[in-house]
Amino acid sequence: MPSKKALVRRPGPLLAEGLVTHIERRKADVDLAVQQWEAYVEALGTHGWETIEVDPADDCPDSVFVEDTVVMYRNVALITRPGAESRRAETAGVEEAVARLGCSVNWIWEPGTLDGGDVLKVGDTVYVGRGGRTNAAGVQQLRAAFEPLGARVVPVPVSKVLHLKSAVTALPDGTVIGHIPMVDRPSLFPGFLSVPEESGAHVVLLGGHKLLMAASARRRRNC
Repeated sequence: MPSKKALVRRPGPLLAEGLVTHIERRKADVDLAVQQWEAYVEALGTHGWETIEVDPADDCPDSVFVEDTVVMYRNVALITRPGAESRRAETAGVEEAVARLGCSVNWIWEPGTLDGGDVLKVGDTVYVGRGGRTNAAGVQQLRAAFEPLGARVVPVPVSKVLHLKSAVTALPDGTVIGHIPMVDRPSLFPGFLSVPEESGAHVVLLGGHKLLMAASARRRRNC
């Protein structure tokens, strides 16, 4: 059986009503989103990941973005308290899913807010974006949960995008990549690598030297 597990949640029927910040709202094609989600799940399975489908939250338009609701470090699942109040109902199903997997479950408590999209893990370094969705109390609580386990938590300012991982992600060797106009302080990331287009800054590690990236990142794929 695959030893790597990934939580996924199917796009809901209200996807087109999801929250929009930093960009102009565009019409969302829910059917296309479902097709893309299915292709994403298939890619994970092809590369040895066991996908765990979280129960739908069809009343929550943004629920497909399941990573915002939980942050994992070792066997500890930190259930977040999303910065947008309308998204907080998304966490219940995720908490049930990680508990079934045998994870040790912790929580972010008021007044803390934390979105998982603000958390980028590179080895034992945990970068945490401080911006519109994650506040100082949320960063402090994440530090209290993970530093005793060996993590090094590095706060990062985020003002040009919604989430830290809207600006930067990491390659398999740990190099942090990003599109400069979207990154507040590239100097916080050792060996930062600038990429030529926004979509090329978003990668998902599949294992080994494989990664998943948007087909629209044509310039990045040709580098």
